[in-house]
Amino acid sequence: MSGLKARAGLAVLLAVLLCSAWPAPAQQDSSVLFRNVRIFDGRSAALSVASNVLVRDRKIEKISTADIVAAGQVIDGGGRVLMPGLIDAHWHAMLVRPTPAASLGDVGYNNLLAASEATATLMRGFTTIRDMGGPSFGLKRAIDEGLVAGPRIYPSGAIITITGGHGDFRQLTDLPRTIGGMLSRMELIGGSLVADSPDEVRVRAREQLMQGASQVKLTAGGGVASPFSPLDVSTFTEPELRAAVEAADNWGTYVATHAYTPVAIQRSIAAGVRCIEHGHLMDEASAKLIAEKGVWLSTQPFLDISGAAALGPSEQDKMRQVVAGTDRVYALAKKYKIKTAFGTDVLFSKALADRQGAMLAALTRWYTPAEALTRATSTNAELLSLSGLRNPYPGKLGVVEEGALADLLLVDGNPLDDIKLVEDPAKNFVVIMKNGRIYKNRLAH
Repeated sequence: MSGLKARAGLAVLLAVLLCSAWPAPAQQDSSVLFRNVRIFDGRSAALSVASNVLVRDRKIEKISTADIVAAGQVIDGGGRVLMPGLIDAHWHAMLVRPTPAASLGDVGYNNLLAASEATATLMRGFTTIRDMGGPSFGLKRAIDEGLVAGPRIYPSGAIITITGGHGDFRQLTDLPRTIGGMLSRMELIGGSLVADSPDEVRVRAREQLMQGASQVKLTAGGGVASPFSPLDVSTFTEPELRAAVEAADNWGTYVATHAYTPVAIQRSIAAGVRCIEHGHLMDEASAKLIAEKGVWLSTQPFLDISGAAALGPSEQDKMRQVVAGTDRVYALAKKYKIKTAFGTDVLFSKALADRQGAMLAALTRWYTPAEALTRATSTNAELLSLSGLRNPYPGKLGVVEEGALADLLLVDGNPLDDIKLVEDPAKNFVVIMKNGRIYKNRLAH
């Protein structure tokens, strides 16, 4: 035993001597320098002069018109436009590609399907999405851990709805509901949850927050895709909405409600809701109230019914009503200077998802290209910050400035002159960076 101990001691001594004699290899500089780029910073209506941007440790470290010396990777922008990664404030990462029926099917397959779509979303230049309903916690974790390439996800978790409300995808054969009994399939997979009292709402909201929700989503009125939910109905009572608001407020974050009609909007605001999703059927009084209370409007440029094929006849009729209200909701938002976020709300259609950039470009029906791009960058980032300490990605998003998180797009062309460039990301986004990591570089040799 003494001989073994002596040999072991000698081995340790040799290891120490070797480590002291041979210095550890120098760590490779992981910085990226964008040279000779014009910057759309996410706020300004004009591009910068030719500049250099240094990215290090996942953040923008330096922006200068003078030369920057860096030992890491250098990308010669050749005068192209560098801009923030795009943000979609109303996305459903788990519900983009499956059909309504398939979304309640095999969980393993649907997660793989969502992972594939997440990579496609990132390759369209959307480096961040606010997920407004669905079991996306696992997908978010996989992306954050580097298992899957995809955007940052601000998850809501399950949509909280009432019996017969928007988000209640049970069949009539599932009724009557046994209070305290077995959960339905949609509830078991975390797609949506039925809550019919303030106490039930409070529990369901807290469950989403426990799982990591950055905000809580309720449906305060009827919706298009739900077969048993008329568009005009108001669903949750004010005490029920307030229960969710109190739960979210206790966690330092906020509630957003799906609401099209004036009653749903006004009841949400009375309960303390801080963001209205959609609002396409709002009236003048509702718009004025939103503005006076400083509530956010997260709406979408619905201009056609190309996604109606996946829906039944009654749902198609509801979609037509919503589309008919799009011009009015944007007109009221501009008239009352409402804080307005951009989202797409794509459901059950890969073809529509592929047009995510085209929906952003459609904002020029009401805004200048610079105003449209600002909404999809710095304005949306401001909405995300409402999550407070529940923000899963603390730091500045949606801007190109020193200290901001390095989510960047290098565009072959000037989107302030031609916003349609965002409609063809495969061609026009030559570099896509998220969190300081390059996911696409067509300039690499």
